[in-house]
Amino acid sequence: MSINVFLTLAWFALIVGLLQGLYMENQAESFIGRLSQSSLAYMRRLLFRVLSVGPIPNHLAFILDGNRRYARKWKLGEGMGHRAGFLSLMCLMKYCCELGVKYVTIYAFSIDNFRRKPHEVQGVMDLMLEKIEGLLKEESIVKQYGVRVYFIGNLKLLSDPVRLAAEKAMKATSNNNSCALLICVAYTSTDEILHAAVESCEDKCSEIRSLGRLQNGEIGLEKYGAVSLANVEKHMYMGVAPDPDILVRTSGETRLSNFLLWQTSTCLLYSPKALWPEIGMRHLVWAVLNFQRIHPYMEKARKQL
Repeated sequence: MSINVFLTLAWFALIVGLLQGLYMENQAESFIGRLSQSSLAYMRRLLFRVLSVGPIPNHLAFILDGNRRYARKWKLGEGMGHRAGFLSLMCLMKYCCELGVKYVTIYAFSIDNFRRKPHEVQGVMDLMLEKIEGLLKEESIVKQYGVRVYFIGNLKLLSDPVRLAAEKAMKATSNNNSCALLICVAYTSTDEILHAAVESCEDKCSEIRSLGRLQNGEIGLEKYGAVSLANVEKHMYMGVAPDPDILVRTSGETRLSNFLLWQTSTCLLYSPKALWPEIGMRHLVWAVLNFQRIHPYMEKARKQL
C-alpha cells in the first residue's frame, strides 16, 4: 500500500469519525437525523470495503485503560467512566463485525483489580452484571451481529450473580458464529499460564495412571513423554481463539499489565493517547492500516516460530 493511499484512508476515517461524533451529539428522532445516520453507515461501509482490499486482522485485543481518568476529566460521577467505556466497546464491536474481524478480546477486570477499594470493586461488579444481562437483549450488538460471547479467566473468583450471568450469556450465544467477543475477567496472564501448567501435569498423570505406567510413585518422563507445548496451550483460557494480530492499549500506555503475555509475541502493539471511552473508528482504521503495512514481516516472523 502506497503512502498516499495510506494517508487518504486515514483522513477519510478521521472525517467519518468526526461526523459520527457530531451526529451522536445532535441526534434526534427526525428525518434529518435518520438521513445522517444512513449516510454515515454508507460511508463507513465504503471505507471498510476499501480496507478489505488488504489483509484484515483476524483477532483484535484491547486493554480498556482510562475509564476513571475520563470520569475525572469530565467531572462525572463515580462509575460513569466505566459506563461511557461500555458504549465505546459496543461501537467498536459493531465496527469490527462489519470489517470482518472474527475475534475481539477485552481486558475487562484483572485479578489485581480486586485489591481496589471494596466499594469500587462492587460498583464494577454491579455494572458488569447489568451489562451482561443487557448483552442478551434483542436490540443488542450481540443479537444483531450474531456474536458469540466468552468469559475468560478464573471465573470462580467472581461473585455468584456475576458468574451465573456470565455462564448464562455463554450458553445463550453458543450457537452464534459470525464473530466472537472474549471478555477477560478475573484474569491475569500469569494465572492463565499457571492454570494451564497444572492442568497439563494432571492430565499427563491421569494418562500414565490409566496405562498402568505409574510405578513406585515415580513417572518415567524420558520413557513415557513429558508435558509438551501443545499440552499446555490446550489448557490456556485463551485456547478458544487464535493469537491476537493487534493489541491496543488506550491512554498512551505501553505496558501489557499481565495481559496475554503468552499470546502476543508476534502481534502489533498500538497505544493511542485517547482514553478508552474516547476511542473510535479512526483509531481502529489507523490500527488496521499499520497492520497491513507490516503484515508481510509479521507473517514471516510467525512462520519462523
